[in-house]
Formats: sequence, C-alpha cells, structure tokens
Amino acid sequence: MSPQLTHIQHNGEAHMVDVSGKPSTVREARAMARICMRTATLALIQSGGHHKGDVFATARIAGIMAAKKTCDLIPLCHPLALSKVEVTLQPQPDEAATGMAAVHIEVLCRLHGQTGVEMEALTAASVAALTLYDMCKAVDQQMVIDSICLLEKQGGRSGHFLRQESLL
Repeated sequence: MSPQLTHIQHNGEAHMVDVSGKPSTVREARAMARICMRTATLALIQSGGHHKGDVFATARIAGIMAAKKTCDLIPLCHPLALSKVEVTLQPQPDEAATGMAAVHIEVLCRLHGQTGVEMEALTAASVAALTLYDMCKAVDQQMVIDSICLLEKQGGRSGHFLRQESLL
C-alpha cells in the first residue's frame, strides 16, 4: 500500500491530523538551507562592519522564533512545546560550485511529543536564510537562497530518516 496524504480526508477536504492517540516519544529533526552571496558580502558580515549589527545573531534568533511560530504560519501544523531549537550558521567563504561565498544554515529541533518537528526545523532554516537576505539586500542583490531540505528525522511511527545525497 502506498503512503497516504495525512492532511486530506477521504472526501478530499483538508483537516488537522488527530494525534491524541499517538504515543509521546522523543522527536528530533534537522533541516538546512543555504544562502549564496558575493564574497565581499560575507566578509562584511564576518567583520562585524554591517551597519545593521550582528547579522548572524539576528538570523539565529529569527530562526528560533520561526520554529516556535510554525503553527501560526503553516495552516495544519500542531502547536508544539519545543524543548530545543539550535540554529548553526557556517560561513563558506569560497564555494567552488558557484564561485560565490555562502552561509550554510543547519537547524536542530527536538521535543517529547506526539508529532514530529520537521516543519519547525524547515521553517527555522528558511526564516534564518530570509533574515540574512533581508539584512544584506542593500549591499547584495545577487543573493540566492537554495537547498532547503530535511536532513534527518527521528522518532515516531515512521522511524528514522537520513538524507543520503549531499546538497553541500
């Protein structure tokens, strides 16, 4: 039997999945995003010379806030009591594939609950990248956000998922 869309009822109507009967377990998800930019833009961020302040700190906080607000942004997501949200920003000064610099964003979300945290991790990675874009758009209109994906998830009935191919 092929997997079914869980948010669509048999009559085609969208609905919020009832997780009340599911066991509460530790759930964890890791997601990523990447933002490519000019080398000079990354150098400006790393030097602390950006007039808007600490760009990485702001993006990290935005990602954490976004994870906590995912249920307000994605219509059928459950409100979750996250126990951990970690946003890591890794500068990549010279990417061979693009000839540009990049920032690799990785997010870890964890909780003990009845549903997974994939959407929270993906939302956090996306918003952290968008925050970097917003803070740097005045100096670099060539930035590109890409590679938003789930890297790994653990817990729950569907078990462990680990992305095999590298997007870096």
